[in-house]
Amino acid sequence: MIGWIIPPPKPSTKTPQEFLQERLEKVRELEAKGFLRSPRLKAAMRKVPREAFIPFNYRDYTYQEVPLPLPGAATISCPHSYPLFYEALQLDLGHHFLEVGSGSGYGAALASEVVGPGGLVVTLEIDSITFAFARDNLQRLGYRQVVIIHADGSKGYPPLAPYDRICFTAAAPEVPPPLMGQLAAGGRIIGPVGKPGQIQDLVMMVRQDAKNLQRVVVEQVAYIPLRGEYGHVLK
Repeated sequence: MIGWIIPPPKPSTKTPQEFLQERLEKVRELEAKGFLRSPRLKAAMRKVPREAFIPFNYRDYTYQEVPLPLPGAATISCPHSYPLFYEALQLDLGHHFLEVGSGSGYGAALASEVVGPGGLVVTLEIDSITFAFARDNLQRLGYRQVVIIHADGSKGYPPLAPYDRICFTAAAPEVPPPLMGQLAAGGRIIGPVGKPGQIQDLVMMVRQDAKNLQRVVVEQVAYIPLRGEYGHVLK
């Protein structure tokens, strides 16, 4: 069984200044290790307070490389996971971006900073408790331009398709076909593919034209199972 050791809950004692210092140090660390390269993503990770997206009793672990539990059946991924996904996607200014699995809302906030006011961020969450947590975080921190929807994300969101970039943040048996169908020409989609409880492939698909997609394995990862019609868990 592959898994992460989640630290025990405890009351948060760190100050805003301590969190800021840890955030800036994490950006420098990810940059030094080669995870973080894009100037826009670097700026987003310096700006967005990750700690504000984490439940109070886990907040002091914000910048450690461990996933942390969220309300509902979800976790927030390790800090390095976001540049791992977004750098491979080459997420950039003006992109229309679809995220499957809102989690805490942190990934959508980062993406919103990267794509800017001319872009679009749509994030889908199947769990009603997790959805409410993400929605409240995004609204409280002023990310009202993010479109957050309570829905089966494995089906995507056709009303606002096509998308230049798509990510799914839980392990699926294969890249969900509806997501590939909503990918724009020249677009990229990324997410973990494989069995729950085992090492999975972080797979990226690049749409070269209407019929052809190139498949690349970016990294080996371990994620919780995707829920929904095209996931491992139906609901």
